[in-house]
Amino acid sequence: MNRHRPIIAVFFAFASLMLPAPHALALDRVVFGTDWLAQAEHGGFYQAIAEGIYAKHGLDVVIRMGGPQVNGLQLLAAGQLDVAMADGLQVINAVEQNVPLVAIAATFQKNPTAIIAHPGVAKLEDLRGKPIAIASAANTTFWPWLIARFGFDDAQKRPYAFSVQPFLADKALSQQGFATSEPYSIEKGGIKPVVFLLADFGYPPYSEALVVRRDTLDKRAEVLARFVRASAEGWKSYLANPAPGNALIRKDNPQMSEELLAYSVRKMREHAIVEGGEAKREGLLSMSDARWRATIDFLKLTRLAKPNVDYTKAWSLAVVRNVKVLP
Repeated sequence: MNRHRPIIAVFFAFASLMLPAPHALALDRVVFGTDWLAQAEHGGFYQAIAEGIYAKHGLDVVIRMGGPQVNGLQLLAAGQLDVAMADGLQVINAVEQNVPLVAIAATFQKNPTAIIAHPGVAKLEDLRGKPIAIASAANTTFWPWLIARFGFDDAQKRPYAFSVQPFLADKALSQQGFATSEPYSIEKGGIKPVVFLLADFGYPPYSEALVVRRDTLDKRAEVLARFVRASAEGWKSYLANPAPGNALIRKDNPQMSEELLAYSVRKMREHAIVEGGEAKREGLLSMSDARWRATIDFLKLTRLAKPNVDYTKAWSLAVVRNVKVLP
Protein backbone atom coordinates (compact mmCIF):
# COMPACT_ATOMS: atom_id res chain seq x y z
CA MET A 1 0.00 0.00 0.00
CA ASN A 2 2.87 2.39 0.73
CA ARG A 3 4.03 2.33 -2.89
CA HIS A 4 0.79 3.99 -4.00
CA ARG A 5 1.06 6.95 -1.64
CA PRO A 6 3.35 9.10 -3.88
CA ILE A 7 0.96 8.60 -6.81
CA ILE A 8 -2.04 9.58 -4.70
CA ALA A 9 -0.18 12.60 -3.32
CA VAL A 10 0.70 13.77 -6.83
CA PHE A 11 -2.92 13.29 -7.94
CA PHE A 12 -4.32 15.41 -5.12
CA ALA A 13 -1.65 18.07 -5.60
CA PHE A 14 -2.60 18.29 -9.29
CA ALA A 15 -6.32 18.32 -8.44
CA SER A 16 -5.82 21.18 -5.99
CA LEU A 17 -4.26 23.26 -8.75
CA MET A 18 -7.36 22.73 -10.87
CA LEU A 19 -9.72 24.05 -8.17
CA PRO A 20 -10.25 27.83 -7.91
CA ALA A 21 -8.74 29.44 -4.84
CA PRO A 22 -11.27 31.02 -2.46
CA HIS A 23 -10.17 34.53 -3.39
CA ALA A 24 -10.64 33.74 -7.07
CA LEU A 25 -14.36 33.00 -6.70
CA ALA A 26 -16.57 35.56 -8.44
CA LEU A 27 -17.84 38.36 -6.22
CA ASP A 28 -21.46 39.49 -6.34
CA ARG A 29 -21.55 42.91 -7.98
CA VAL A 30 -23.62 45.68 -6.39
CA VAL A 31 -23.88 49.11 -8.02
CA PHE A 32 -24.68 51.66 -5.33
CA GLY A 33 -25.70 55.26 -6.05
CA THR A 34 -25.19 57.94 -3.41
CA ASP A 35 -27.31 61.07 -3.06
CA TRP A 36 -24.59 63.65 -3.65
CA LEU A 37 -20.91 64.15 -4.47
CA ALA A 38 -18.60 62.08 -2.26
CA GLN A 39 -18.50 63.42 1.29
CA ALA A 40 -18.10 62.30 4.89
CA GLU A 41 -21.82 61.53 5.04
CA HIS A 42 -21.02 58.60 2.71
CA GLY A 43 -17.90 57.62 4.62
CA GLY A 44 -18.91 54.18 5.84
CA PHE A 45 -19.52 52.93 2.32
CA TYR A 46 -16.17 54.18 1.07
CA GLN A 47 -14.53 52.72 4.16
CA ALA A 48 -16.03 49.30 3.38
CA ILE A 49 -14.28 49.42 0.00
CA ALA A 50 -11.01 50.81 1.34
CA GLU A 51 -10.78 48.25 4.15
CA GLY A 52 -11.82 45.28 1.99
CA ILE A 53 -14.98 44.74 4.04
CA TYR A 54 -17.23 44.33 1.01
CA ALA A 55 -14.79 41.88 -0.56
CA LYS A 56 -14.68 39.92 2.71
CA HIS A 57 -18.44 39.51 2.38
CA GLY A 58 -18.15 38.34 -1.23
CA LEU A 59 -19.16 41.64 -2.80
CA ASP A 60 -17.80 43.81 -5.58
CA VAL A 61 -19.39 47.18 -4.75
CA VAL A 62 -19.19 50.07 -7.19
CA ILE A 63 -20.13 53.50 -5.82
CA ARG A 64 -21.61 55.98 -8.27
CA MET A 65 -21.75 59.52 -6.95
CA GLY A 66 -24.92 61.53 -7.01
CA GLY A 67 -24.98 65.24 -7.75
CA PRO A 68 -27.19 68.16 -8.74
CA GLN A 69 -28.16 66.61 -12.08
CA VAL A 70 -28.48 63.00 -10.88
CA ASN A 71 -31.82 61.42 -9.95
CA GLY A 72 -30.78 58.29 -8.08
CA LEU A 73 -34.27 56.85 -7.61
CA GLN A 74 -34.98 57.29 -11.31
CA LEU A 75 -31.78 55.41 -12.16
CA LEU A 76 -32.72 52.75 -9.63
CA ALA A 77 -36.20 52.30 -11.08
CA ALA A 78 -34.65 52.04 -14.56
CA GLY A 79 -32.36 49.22 -13.42
CA GLN A 80 -29.11 51.19 -13.70
CA LEU A 81 -28.46 50.90 -9.96
CA ASP A 82 -28.93 48.01 -7.56
CA VAL A 83 -29.16 50.20 -4.44
CA ALA A 84 -29.72 53.95 -4.16
CA MET A 85 -29.47 56.37 -1.27
CA ALA A 86 -32.51 58.56 -0.66
CA ASP A 87 -34.43 60.47 1.97
CA GLY A 88 -37.31 58.55 3.51
CA LEU A 89 -39.81 61.07 2.15
CA GLN A 90 -38.52 60.44 -1.37
CA VAL A 91 -39.28 56.75 -0.95
CA ILE A 92 -42.78 57.55 0.27
CA ASN A 93 -43.25 59.80 -2.75
CA ALA A 94 -42.22 56.93 -5.03
CA VAL A 95 -44.82 54.68 -3.39
CA GLU A 96 -47.47 57.36 -3.97
CA GLN A 97 -46.60 57.19 -7.66
CA ASN A 98 -46.76 53.37 -7.71
CA VAL A 99 -43.02 53.04 -8.32
CA PRO A 100 -42.04 49.68 -6.75
CA LEU A 101 -39.19 50.90 -4.54
CA VAL A 102 -38.58 49.95 -0.91
CA ALA A 103 -36.18 51.10 1.81
CA ILE A 104 -34.27 48.25 3.46
CA ALA A 105 -31.99 50.17 5.85
CA ALA A 106 -31.23 53.71 7.04
CA THR A 107 -27.76 55.21 7.26
CA PHE A 108 -28.75 58.15 9.45
CA GLN A 109 -30.72 57.57 12.61
CA LYS A 110 -31.15 61.33 12.90
CA ASN A 111 -32.08 63.36 9.88
CA PRO A 112 -29.32 66.03 9.62
CA THR A 113 -31.72 68.78 8.50
CA ALA A 114 -31.28 71.85 10.69
CA ILE A 115 -32.38 75.44 11.08
CA ILE A 116 -29.31 77.62 11.51
CA ALA A 117 -29.57 80.92 13.38
CA HIS A 118 -27.29 83.72 14.48
CA PRO A 119 -25.76 83.81 17.96
CA GLY A 120 -28.21 84.89 20.65
CA VAL A 121 -31.16 82.75 19.55
CA ALA A 122 -31.88 80.52 22.54
CA LYS A 123 -34.81 78.40 21.35
CA LEU A 124 -36.18 77.22 18.03
CA GLU A 125 -39.56 78.75 18.83
CA ASP A 126 -37.85 82.14 19.17
CA LEU A 127 -37.62 82.12 15.36
CA ARG A 128 -41.39 82.26 15.01
CA GLY A 129 -42.22 85.23 12.78
CA LYS A 130 -38.55 85.79 11.85
CA PRO A 131 -37.18 85.44 8.26
CA ILE A 132 -35.85 82.00 7.37
CA ALA A 133 -34.29 81.09 4.02
CA ILE A 134 -35.60 77.74 2.75
CA ALA A 135 -35.51 75.89 -0.56
CA SER A 136 -38.70 75.10 -2.47
CA ALA A 137 -38.38 71.41 -1.56
CA ALA A 138 -38.85 72.35 2.10
CA ASN A 139 -42.51 73.09 1.37
CA THR A 140 -43.21 69.35 1.23
CA THR A 141 -40.72 68.27 3.89
CA PHE A 142 -39.75 70.04 7.10
CA TRP A 143 -41.52 73.40 6.66
CA PRO A 144 -45.08 72.07 7.14
CA TRP A 145 -43.76 70.23 10.20
CA LEU A 146 -42.38 73.51 11.62
CA ILE A 147 -45.73 75.17 10.96
CA ALA A 148 -47.62 72.40 12.76
CA ARG A 149 -45.15 71.97 15.61
CA PHE A 150 -43.89 75.50 16.30
CA GLY A 151 -46.42 77.83 14.71
CA PHE A 152 -44.16 79.08 11.93
CA ASP A 153 -45.93 80.65 8.93
CA ASP A 154 -45.32 81.16 5.23
CA ALA A 155 -44.74 84.90 5.65
CA GLN A 156 -41.36 84.02 7.21
CA LYS A 157 -40.06 82.23 4.12
CA ARG A 158 -37.22 83.68 2.12
CA PRO A 159 -35.65 82.06 -0.97
CA TYR A 160 -32.63 79.89 -0.31
CA ALA A 161 -29.98 79.78 -3.05
CA PHE A 162 -27.78 77.12 -1.38
CA SER A 163 -25.28 79.74 -0.27
CA VAL A 164 -24.45 81.01 3.21
CA GLN A 165 -23.59 84.51 1.96
CA PRO A 166 -27.06 86.02 2.60
CA PHE A 167 -26.91 84.60 6.14
CA LEU A 168 -23.49 86.12 6.73
CA ALA A 169 -24.70 89.48 5.47
CA ASP A 170 -28.00 89.65 7.42
CA LYS A 171 -28.01 89.15 11.19
CA ALA A 172 -31.79 88.81 11.21
CA LEU A 173 -31.83 85.92 8.73
CA SER A 174 -31.84 82.22 9.61
CA GLN A 175 -31.56 79.45 7.07
CA GLN A 176 -31.93 75.75 6.45
CA GLY A 177 -28.94 73.44 6.18
CA PHE A 178 -27.40 70.17 7.27
CA ALA A 179 -25.81 70.10 10.70
CA THR A 180 -22.78 68.39 9.17
CA SER A 181 -21.94 70.92 6.47
CA GLU A 182 -23.41 74.47 6.27
CA PRO A 183 -22.34 75.48 9.80
CA TYR A 184 -18.75 74.79 8.72
CA SER A 185 -19.00 77.38 5.92
CA ILE A 186 -20.66 79.86 8.28
CA GLU A 187 -17.90 79.42 10.85
CA LYS A 188 -15.33 80.00 8.10
CA GLY A 189 -17.19 83.25 7.44
CA GLY A 190 -16.54 84.40 11.00
CA ILE A 191 -19.84 83.55 12.73
CA LYS A 192 -20.44 80.80 15.28
CA PRO A 193 -24.02 79.82 14.45
CA VAL A 194 -26.73 78.30 16.59
CA VAL A 195 -27.77 74.97 15.07
CA PHE A 196 -31.19 73.44 15.76
CA LEU A 197 -31.15 69.82 14.60
CA LEU A 198 -34.80 69.18 13.79
CA ALA A 199 -34.54 65.48 14.60
CA ASP A 200 -33.84 66.44 18.22
CA PHE A 201 -37.24 68.15 18.25
CA GLY A 202 -39.08 65.17 16.79
CA TYR A 203 -38.77 65.56 13.02
CA PRO A 204 -39.18 61.88 12.09
CA PRO A 205 -38.12 61.02 8.50
CA TYR A 206 -35.10 58.78 8.01
CA SER A 207 -32.26 60.19 5.94
CA GLU A 208 -29.88 58.39 3.59
CA ALA A 209 -32.08 55.31 3.42
CA LEU A 210 -30.83 52.41 1.32
CA VAL A 211 -33.45 51.80 -1.34
CA VAL A 212 -33.92 48.92 -3.79
CA ARG A 213 -36.49 47.76 -6.31
CA ARG A 214 -38.96 45.24 -4.94
CA ASP A 215 -37.90 42.64 -7.50
CA THR A 216 -34.29 43.02 -6.32
CA LEU A 217 -35.37 42.41 -2.73
CA ASP A 218 -37.28 39.31 -3.86
CA LYS A 219 -34.47 37.88 -5.97
CA ARG A 220 -31.28 39.02 -4.21
CA ALA A 221 -32.22 39.22 -0.54
CA GLU A 222 -29.12 37.28 0.54
CA VAL A 223 -26.79 39.57 -1.43
CA LEU A 224 -28.54 42.63 -0.01
CA ALA A 225 -28.16 41.25 3.50
CA ARG A 226 -24.40 40.97 2.96
CA PHE A 227 -24.32 44.48 1.51
CA VAL A 228 -26.13 45.98 4.50
CA ARG A 229 -24.01 44.06 7.01
CA ALA A 230 -20.76 45.04 5.29
CA SER A 231 -21.91 48.67 5.06
CA ALA A 232 -22.70 48.68 8.78
CA GLU A 233 -19.24 47.30 9.49
CA GLY A 234 -17.82 49.99 7.23
CA TRP A 235 -19.57 52.70 9.23
CA LYS A 236 -18.32 51.28 12.52
CA SER A 237 -14.79 51.33 11.13
CA TYR A 238 -15.15 54.80 9.59
CA LEU A 239 -16.32 56.46 12.77
CA ALA A 240 -13.38 54.92 14.62
CA ASN A 241 -10.75 55.88 12.02
CA PRO A 242 -12.01 57.66 8.90
CA ALA A 243 -8.66 58.03 7.12
CA PRO A 244 -8.99 55.07 4.68
CA GLY A 245 -12.49 56.07 3.61
CA ASN A 246 -11.58 59.74 3.35
CA ALA A 247 -8.77 58.91 0.92
CA LEU A 248 -11.30 57.31 -1.45
CA ILE A 249 -13.78 60.14 -0.94
CA ARG A 250 -11.16 62.68 -2.00
CA LYS A 251 -10.23 60.50 -4.97
CA ASP A 252 -13.83 60.63 -6.19
CA ASN A 253 -14.34 64.25 -5.17
CA PRO A 254 -10.97 66.08 -5.21
CA GLN A 255 -12.61 69.37 -4.18
CA MET A 256 -13.53 67.92 -0.80
CA SER A 257 -11.14 69.26 1.83
CA GLU A 258 -9.66 67.29 4.70
CA GLU A 259 -10.86 70.05 7.03
CA LEU A 260 -14.51 69.70 6.00
CA LEU A 261 -14.29 65.90 6.18
CA ALA A 262 -12.99 66.14 9.74
CA TYR A 263 -15.72 68.66 10.66
CA SER A 264 -18.50 66.48 9.25
CA VAL A 265 -17.25 63.36 11.02
CA ARG A 266 -17.04 65.29 14.28
CA LYS A 267 -20.60 66.56 13.93
CA MET A 268 -21.94 63.12 13.02
CA ARG A 269 -20.42 61.85 16.25
CA GLU A 270 -21.58 64.82 18.36
CA HIS A 271 -25.18 64.56 17.18
CA ALA A 272 -25.17 60.72 17.11
CA ILE A 273 -26.49 60.93 13.56
CA VAL A 274 -25.29 57.45 12.61
CA GLU A 275 -24.91 55.80 16.01
CA GLY A 276 -27.99 57.13 17.82
CA GLY A 277 -31.61 56.03 17.91
CA GLU A 278 -32.28 52.38 17.14
CA ALA A 279 -28.63 51.89 16.16
CA LYS A 280 -27.57 51.87 19.81
CA ARG A 281 -29.86 48.92 20.54
CA GLU A 282 -30.43 47.18 17.21
CA GLY A 283 -27.26 47.96 15.27
CA LEU A 284 -26.03 50.42 12.67
CA LEU A 285 -28.31 51.11 9.69
CA SER A 286 -31.35 49.94 11.68
CA MET A 287 -34.94 51.03 11.02
CA SER A 288 -38.20 50.50 12.89
CA ASP A 289 -41.86 50.26 11.97
CA ALA A 290 -42.63 52.83 14.68
CA ARG A 291 -40.34 55.43 13.12
CA TRP A 292 -41.80 54.98 9.65
CA ARG A 293 -45.34 55.18 11.05
CA ALA A 294 -44.40 58.39 12.88
CA THR A 295 -43.30 59.77 9.51
CA ILE A 296 -46.64 58.84 7.95
CA ASP A 297 -48.47 60.40 10.91
CA PHE A 298 -46.52 63.61 10.29
CA LEU A 299 -47.59 63.55 6.63
CA LYS A 300 -51.21 63.07 7.64
CA LEU A 301 -51.02 65.84 10.23
CA THR A 302 -49.66 68.28 7.66
CA ARG A 303 -52.01 67.01 4.93
CA LEU A 304 -49.12 65.88 2.77
CA ALA A 305 -50.31 62.27 2.74
CA LYS A 306 -52.50 61.10 -0.10
CA PRO A 307 -55.66 59.03 0.45
CA ASN A 308 -55.82 55.33 -0.46
CA VAL A 309 -52.04 54.84 -0.53
CA ASP A 310 -50.52 51.82 1.23
CA TYR A 311 -47.52 53.57 2.77
CA THR A 312 -46.30 50.37 4.43
CA LYS A 313 -44.90 49.43 1.01
CA ALA A 314 -42.23 52.10 1.49
CA TRP A 315 -40.07 50.00 3.84
CA SER A 316 -39.11 46.46 4.78
CA LEU A 317 -37.24 45.29 7.88
CA ALA A 318 -36.62 41.83 6.42
CA VAL A 319 -32.95 42.50 5.69
CA VAL A 320 -31.79 44.89 8.37
CA ARG A 321 -33.39 43.19 11.38
CA ASN A 322 -30.76 40.44 11.24
CA VAL A 323 -27.69 42.62 10.78
CA LYS A 324 -27.07 43.73 14.40
CA VAL A 325 -23.71 45.47 13.98
CA LEU A 326 -23.63 47.49 17.20
CA PRO A 327 -21.73 50.81 17.28
